Amino acid sequence: MRILVIEDEAKAAKQLKAGLELAHFQVELAADGTAGHRLASSGAYDALVVDVMLPGLSGLQMVEKLRAEDIDTPVLFLSAKGTLEDRLKGLKSGGDDYIVKPYAFPEVLARLQAILRRVRPGSPLPPKVEVADLTWEPDKRRITRLGKRVDLTPKEYLLAALLLENVGQVVPRSTVVETVWGLTAHVDPNAVDVQVRRLRAKLDDPYEKKLVHTLRGVGIVLEDRD
Repeated sequence: MRILVIEDEAKAAKQLKAGLELAHFQVELAADGTAGHRLASSGAYDALVVDVMLPGLSGLQMVEKLRAEDIDTPVLFLSAKGTLEDRLKGLKSGGDDYIVKPYAFPEVLARLQAILRRVRPGSPLPPKVEVADLTWEPDKRRITRLGKRVDLTPKEYLLAALLLENVGQVVPRSTVVETVWGLTAHVDPNAVDVQVRRLRAKLDDPYEKKLVHTLRGVGIVLEDRD
């Protein structure tokens, strides 16, 4: 997926680009609202990450202009302005979500992935996903390795399905909590680690090839690293 980051602070832009690329997004940068608008108006991006305070066109002005041109690419605003009024302005201008600086990158990633899921609610699941010797058949809720069915608890299956829907992409811990326990759940931070260990015990430990990997401080990814 292609992401356009529009951020005039060079260090912040570089960090966002590095983090998103680690999560397997293709990322381009723009340093002001005018350049950002020129690129975004092509409609070639799956989402925009936009700083509100930009030289040239502000982030709000840029997004309002895009919406007037019927460009509906989802937008995640980043801003040091965090009052309710500021957040409402961002959403009313056409933004899909709004994060107040300073932010933690895993939250940016989780919010961005949530936006992308929302704008593609009707995307059908594939009939089969294969990663190395693992096969997932969503319609049958069945996961096998080397042709042998892996029996999972409901929570283990939800976690496995989340990772398989995002093969090769890092899934942040916050997204795991949202998917496995629900949006309103208060979950002990260790619970995610416990759930990942339980999934690994069934999905990975009995097999030579390991597919579930943890990126410290970022999240979890399922991929064939060979």
